[in-house]
Amino acid sequence: MRRYGDFDLCEDAVQEALLAAALQWPADGVPANPRGWLITVAFRRRTEMWRSESARRRREELASATVEPEPEVPDVDDTLTLLLLCCHPALTPVSQVALTLRAVGGLTTSEIARALLVPDKTVGQRISRAKQLIRNSGAEFEMPPEAERSARMASVLHVLYLIFNEGSTASSGSRLHRVELSSEAIRLTRQVHDLLPDDGEVAGLLALMLLTDARRPARTRPDGALVPLAEQDRSAWDAGAIAEGVALITETLASAPVGPYQLQAAIAAVHDEAVRFEETDWRQILGLYGLLDTVAPGPMVTLNRIVAVAMVHGPASALDELAAAERHAALAGHHRVDAVRAHLLEMAGDREAARAAYRVAARHTLSVPEQRYLESRAARLA
Repeated sequence: MRRYGDFDLCEDAVQEALLAAALQWPADGVPANPRGWLITVAFRRRTEMWRSESARRRREELASATVEPEPEVPDVDDTLTLLLLCCHPALTPVSQVALTLRAVGGLTTSEIARALLVPDKTVGQRISRAKQLIRNSGAEFEMPPEAERSARMASVLHVLYLIFNEGSTASSGSRLHRVELSSEAIRLTRQVHDLLPDDGEVAGLLALMLLTDARRPARTRPDGALVPLAEQDRSAWDAGAIAEGVALITETLASAPVGPYQLQAAIAAVHDEAVRFEETDWRQILGLYGLLDTVAPGPMVTLNRIVAVAMVHGPASALDELAAAERHAALAGHHRVDAVRAHLLEMAGDREAARAAYRVAARHTLSVPEQRYLESRAARLA
């Protein structure tokens, strides 16, 4: 991309180099510099494509006379540059996600379609349109100017956050987790953190992912049923991921300006450090949600803060706040509002109203594991 600038043809050239490696390396052995081998073969293939674009002999002769010699393979990690390109402001968030998974994550169109629960054709169209928009915008494969970089990095982190969230708690479908998405988000965020080790929000996002993903082994039963946080077997949590996440967020909170990903990671750390659910420091969590609501207010922040209010001040106070919050358009009709209401009513001892709210929430969610969990909660209150 740095040399030729054409997204589609460069991608094709790299894929042909990968295919050549898959066929040759098992027989000939892995070269001493695998990355250099791949890039050199891709350069040659892209040059062949460029030459073949000229149908007339005269243009072919001119092209062959002016082709530059193959450059030395630069010892540069272009992950961040490619991420910034995939998150170009001309693209919509859904296109940024699809293009990032394709170009940086290396997922096939079919894999992305399965992960996002949309047809292959839809993903292919999104990716094609995204590449065309980038080409039409005149964007080049280079780091954006300093003035743009901060806003573009915010988009990169947001895309990685969206990919992780969809993998951690799927918005629809029969599975709660899509591990291929959450694992890919963690891998890419690690790469960004390696490139920008002093960026507090990058470290905060990586810590948040690690601390959240650490609970994955205990979030579902063998039959796929959802297990709420209060009932999870904490001995099944990934202690190594928790230790790494806690260390990351502890260090970055002490050394970098505080941002929303760091605050979310701090909340996750408080949950993960509690040996039992009953030992959770809900007052600290409520305070952190208060800060998060100031720094980056949003509908899910509001709902999560209301749950913390219930744990500190009781369900009556939380129900009052929920009644006020659901008047906002972003939360109107959202199934999580009914789910939180049901939980608060159950805490307050109003079993009949809680059961009705659980049933309403179950009807509105598109996630099968969430639906089954909400229906089971309603059945327990019958």
